[in-house]
Amino acid sequence: MKKRSVIVAMLCSMCLAVSTPIPAMADASKVVTLGADLTDEQKNTMMNYFKADASQVQVISVTNQDEHDLLGKYIPSEQIGTRTLSCAYVKPTQSGGIKVRTANLNYVTCNMIATALSTAGVTNCEVVAACPYEVSGTGALTGVMKAYESASGQELDSTKKDLAAKEVVVTGDVAQQVGQDNATNIINQAKMQIIGDNIQNADEIYNIVYNIAEQNGVSLSQDEIDTIVSLLQQIAQQNYDIQEMKKTLANIQQNLEQSKAEAEGQPTPTPIESDVADEGTGEDITTNVDSGALGGNVKETSTEDPGLAEQTGADTNNAGESSDSSTGIPDATEDGTVNTDGSSDGTTEDTPQESTDSSTDNSSSEEIPAATEDGSTENTDTSADGTTENADGSTEGTDENTDASTEDTLNTETLTEEGKAKFEQAQQFCKGEYEGDLAVLQSVVSNVIELPVTLDQDVASKLSKKVLETYIKVLNDAGASYVPADTDKYFSAELNVLDKEMKTVFSIDTEIADDDLLVNVDAEVRQKLYDDTMKFFANLYGETTSEDTSTDTAEAGTDENTEANSEDGTTEETY
Repeated sequence: MKKRSVIVAMLCSMCLAVSTPIPAMADASKVVTLGADLTDEQKNTMMNYFKADASQVQVISVTNQDEHDLLGKYIPSEQIGTRTLSCAYVKPTQSGGIKVRTANLNYVTCNMIATALSTAGVTNCEVVAACPYEVSGTGALTGVMKAYESASGQELDSTKKDLAAKEVVVTGDVAQQVGQDNATNIINQAKMQIIGDNIQNADEIYNIVYNIAEQNGVSLSQDEIDTIVSLLQQIAQQNYDIQEMKKTLANIQQNLEQSKAEAEGQPTPTPIESDVADEGTGEDITTNVDSGALGGNVKETSTEDPGLAEQTGADTNNAGESSDSSTGIPDATEDGTVNTDGSSDGTTEDTPQESTDSSTDNSSSEEIPAATEDGSTENTDTSADGTTENADGSTEGTDENTDASTEDTLNTETLTEEGKAKFEQAQQFCKGEYEGDLAVLQSVVSNVIELPVTLDQDVASKLSKKVLETYIKVLNDAGASYVPADTDKYFSAELNVLDKEMKTVFSIDTEIADDDLLVNVDAEVRQKLYDDTMKFFANLYGETTSEDTSTDTAEAGTDENTEANSEDGTTEETY
């Protein structure tokens, strides 16, 4: 996803949760929002994850138009996208501040949502924002706001709602350079101080931001400081009550400090004493979820459990692990993405994030190493010696990956049930698209009347194996090594990693090597294969890109093709 696309995700989540302060309400008012573009099965999965009974909660749908209505003022429509997939479960409460848990959101964190909601005017609320598979979180944010308004029966103050959305955008912009936790920390601390001390002077706010960043070892550019100051000036002009916000902002602050301390191996701060349980609230929805409903490798964050992010591989506190800095704050790379990967397993510690060639000395980089049939050192996972015969099993020292049987290299035992289902679909696609089985291709791709390309059978078989080996590694990695970049097209981490790998497989944007598997295949054919492959996978994950839409439109010269485009401009993947 592009930088703004990522920010969109944050904005939507905030908007979903934001609200104006309202009188005490019955906590029985609980609302679930479901992304309109999810399948019925996926919606059921989310209800199971929330442990929500449709007969006991209000269930409403969040559409892509809802996202455009909320974020169109800040984000270009093409970057908001055409699908809404994330979901939210919201319960207004009478005390305890704002509590947030996220699952499968690879950009929006619990702390981002919570502090933005406080700007929107929410005082006490429990929020769970999630998706059945990994996405950025746009729909979830939008849903939280919509759910809170529905549960409270009151519309949020429009000015504060806009400020909440803007806060997400600003946090997202700064996070591209310094990381989500660092960006959230600076804005949250400054917000507490300016509201608590009623500071509105721009110079004073500037000094506060500068000093907080310096104290935390974070280097901000002049533009970043000016942007934060502008936001905080607008927030300072509103009639916020620091006593109403203090619980949430203090909890967020301690959460960030504890997460950072744990990442650095330092003693963690003493937890803030929780309020007495809310009268009649029942169980906290942020702790009463069924993570198993989403399968394995689910990345989660929680304002009530700072260690959850690191435990599940979604750690957004980048202090210490991946930095050579004496402050423990990781240095931002040219694209600013080092601090947004959320990886706690060290998979990106030694990776130069700006690298796009996935050189092989970085086996733990954001690149998911693909199979080595073509011998390209860019894509090997065990060596950089340029072995060239790995596709057919004749290896030259890379037996770990290449003299294993197809059954071994394509073993799906480690995959989740959802992963296995996706992999089976991918197998069908490869058999149809590359190996020329039209009937099989038609079973997984709609509106195909003829084979798009014809390949030599040996090349086709090896290509299928190569693509499937790459995909199974992506599935096993489950986005752990994903690092967001400005060139990303998709919400799903797996799709973005896969897209990068497929460009390597099909030698897109790079000169094809003389010993490459597809060296004798025309560039136009390789491009077609790459396009078809990524369209299939995008459809498999419930996503499209603006490029897919424009391509489909350009090719739609007949009624049969144009029927694939829905009235609102989104496309059903017809290939």
